[in-house]
Amino acid sequence: MSEFNFEPVHGLPENLPEGESLRWQGAPHWGALALRAFHVRKVAIYFGLLILFRIGFVLSAGEPLSIAVLSGLWLLVLSLMAIGILTLMAWLYSRSTVYSITDRRVVIRFGVALPMAVNIPFKAIESAGLRSYPDGSGDIPMVLGADHRVNFIIMWPNVRPWRFLNAQPMLRCIPDAAKAAEILGQALRTATVAAEDEARSQTGEGRADPQMDPAAAASR
Repeated sequence: MSEFNFEPVHGLPENLPEGESLRWQGAPHWGALALRAFHVRKVAIYFGLLILFRIGFVLSAGEPLSIAVLSGLWLLVLSLMAIGILTLMAWLYSRSTVYSITDRRVVIRFGVALPMAVNIPFKAIESAGLRSYPDGSGDIPMVLGADHRVNFIIMWPNVRPWRFLNAQPMLRCIPDAAKAAEILGQALRTATVAAEDEARSQTGEGRADPQMDPAAAASR
């Protein structure tokens, strides 16, 4: 995890090394983020029930309907303020967050006041999933190996909900999530095959050739 004040490339804290290329880049949709991360719909329902309860309580006390409605106005104002603040926060988080997928890693740039970036190399990712929603947006959580951990509080909302101890970084509320998941899956498979080929190549280079081994030749 690193902090930075300048972006040589949009969404990246530094230029990509030679040989590494950007495969995909995106950001969370502020509307989806407001609904699923900041739960504005649930907050609206909660305040709506409070207003109805308040009006019903005043009516049950024998007051006229006009007085009952006026008694709930302060709750209505409070609910609009709360929903407005949460929606603004979702918009700010959406504007300050960029998800990048290269052919070697995933980079999550986030932070409203203090920009930060988390580099997640493919070798640290054990698996990745996809949760799609009817509007086409979705989440892509990533399970990391035991040697790679992220802080849930620092990375929120770019983490899978309720996974506090073993936090899973997540590309959250991204439009056309299926396409991003396909690109990530293909990049992970390509990187895995390349790593296996490299390991086999190194093993082959390290294996002694009996025909060239002096000890083997002397024993013939």
